[in-house]
Amino acid sequence: METVKLFYNDPFLTEFSATVLSCEEGKGGWKVILDQTAFYPEGGGQPTDIGVLGGVKVTDVHEKAGVITHTCDAPLEVGAVVTGKIDWAVRFDHMQQHSGEHIISGILCEDYHCDNVGFHMGADTVTIDYNTEITWEQVLDAERKANEFIWADIPVDISYPDKAALDALDYRSKKELSGQVRIVAFPGADCCACCGTHVLRSGQVGLVKVLSCQKFREGVRLEILCGQRAFQYLSTVYDQDRAIAQRLSVKPHDTYAAVERLEDELAALKLRAAQLEEQVFAQIAENYVENEDVLLIRESLKPDSVRRLSDAVAHKCSGLAAVFAGADGEGYNYALVRADGADINAFVKEMNKALNGRGGGRNGFAQGSVRCDRATIAAFFEK
Repeated sequence: METVKLFYNDPFLTEFSATVLSCEEGKGGWKVILDQTAFYPEGGGQPTDIGVLGGVKVTDVHEKAGVITHTCDAPLEVGAVVTGKIDWAVRFDHMQQHSGEHIISGILCEDYHCDNVGFHMGADTVTIDYNTEITWEQVLDAERKANEFIWADIPVDISYPDKAALDALDYRSKKELSGQVRIVAFPGADCCACCGTHVLRSGQVGLVKVLSCQKFREGVRLEILCGQRAFQYLSTVYDQDRAIAQRLSVKPHDTYAAVERLEDELAALKLRAAQLEEQVFAQIAENYVENEDVLLIRESLKPDSVRRLSDAVAHKCSGLAAVFAGADGEGYNYALVRADGADINAFVKEMNKALNGRGGGRNGFAQGSVRCDRATIAAFFEK
């Protein structure tokens, strides 16, 4: 006997009574079957409801062949009449996400003649896949239309048309359907075959916000938030922007321009620092004009700076210029250069083995890092 699905009669039902038909211990807990339930089972991209049943926690809900099984953390007595309570915050969140997805998908599929070929409601965001390339500007236009439809507070129409009516109906579906088909319509935005729970009026979705649009297979993948999730996200982003604005002494809507100015200033400072570094490296290199091989061990430098210092010294000495920069306990970056381009591969392999290093190069140049202390480096080169 199939389970009576109370969530279809009233998606806002949060408490109900039911008779326990069976209870067996299984993977993840006790598997309970009722004569009727308001717990929505996982399916169609929508996660399961959670809550309490007869005083025990419901952690998962699945449907097979019309029978809904509740996974509980403790057993229930067969034949007992129990009270079920849905976690309303989770249910309403799922309804907002799923309904918002319908609205924006219906608009995109109508405007750009594409199909929704994937839908997943995650714990943080909702992803939707379409089989047509859609630009960011087109997505934003659909987002605007979706929110206008939401704010118009249009009633949702859910029906079970007979075969003749279904054949005459223009509706979305990702697969061929048989038997009784449940049609969820947001008049003016979407008409789709769907088994999920939805709001009663579009206004209950509250808000749709698209976070990203990335190329995916032959089309795109959208990441969206609806309802309370969208509100919380935008509130967090605004609070962050306001904090940044305070640090930059500008108004929140001026933060982007302020960051651009900081980037320009930082680029100019980096250029000036690089120029001064080149001058310092040139002065250091002058000290080794009469030397053959040179080893320099310095405080921490960026790998590119290590390379440039080694190159500057190599063009003044007559042999190998080896520069190590870092600190004991943290490791050292190194660069080895011979200005004449002589092969140093064998030497680098021996050095990496002795100093617990990794890296290499060619044509008289090698770069990498070692995990040892300063004394060990000095001892190796002294040998």
